[in-house]
Amino acid sequence: MTTDVATSRRGGFSIRRGRDAVLGVTGLVIVVALLEILPRSGIIDARFLAPASEIARELGAELGHGAFWTSFGQTLLGWATGLALSMVAGTVVGVIIGSVPFLRSLTASTIEFLRPIPSVALIPLVVLIYGSEPQSALVLVVYASFWQVLVQVLYGVADVDPVVRDTARSYRFSRWSMIRTVIWPTALPYVVTGFRLAAAVALILEITAELIIGVPGLGRDIGVAQSSGAVPLTYALVIVVGLVGVAVNVLARLVERRVLRWHSSVRKDVG
Repeated sequence: MTTDVATSRRGGFSIRRGRDAVLGVTGLVIVVALLEILPRSGIIDARFLAPASEIARELGAELGHGAFWTSFGQTLLGWATGLALSMVAGTVVGVIIGSVPFLRSLTASTIEFLRPIPSVALIPLVVLIYGSEPQSALVLVVYASFWQVLVQVLYGVADVDPVVRDTARSYRFSRWSMIRTVIWPTALPYVVTGFRLAAAVALILEITAELIIGVPGLGRDIGVAQSSGAVPLTYALVIVVGLVGVAVNVLARLVERRVLRWHSSVRKDVG
């Protein structure tokens, strides 16, 4: 009986996923069709919205240029570097602050003051210091992503069961043993959530820095194409950035499922 129920649930889940996939593809086809029809019919001026066929042709041409792949690699490198630094810094600082009540109280007001500051507000400062070098984008990415990770880790450390913590202390666990066996398992789902949020924020700030500051990458290419009036190329590059965003989200989900495969929330989604 139990096996039949489990099989039925998996079958229903597969049907839902298949139906969602079909609806998603249908919606995409409708958008592409509208994007082709509206400019060619004159409803929307083609100077501002290129037909889908022209965008696709321009995108295909870009894929054959080495300069495109250089910019693509620069964007991914900046995103990955900033995300990695923010993950390490946010996790370490979060565990340290969250594990010491005095530090948590001491830094609470400072964190709440600094966290809401938009990263774009730092653009004049980083331009003054680094100009249009990749370091400018790195500072913005790390600053924005760091808070996403730090706050989640603080929540995770605070969620540790006080009874479990006190029991570990009564058995004279070392500080490292406490972190490894008590704090980390509880905080890990929060860390993964921080990673998922930070991955998206890091990409947004990387593209923003490239577009506004002129840091080398896809964002700068979009700005150059737009300023030169290359409408199809502009939309083609925007689509590439959108696809990168989708890939980042899929990667974050895969990491979440892999790291938290033991967690009840992931088992429920899979099952």
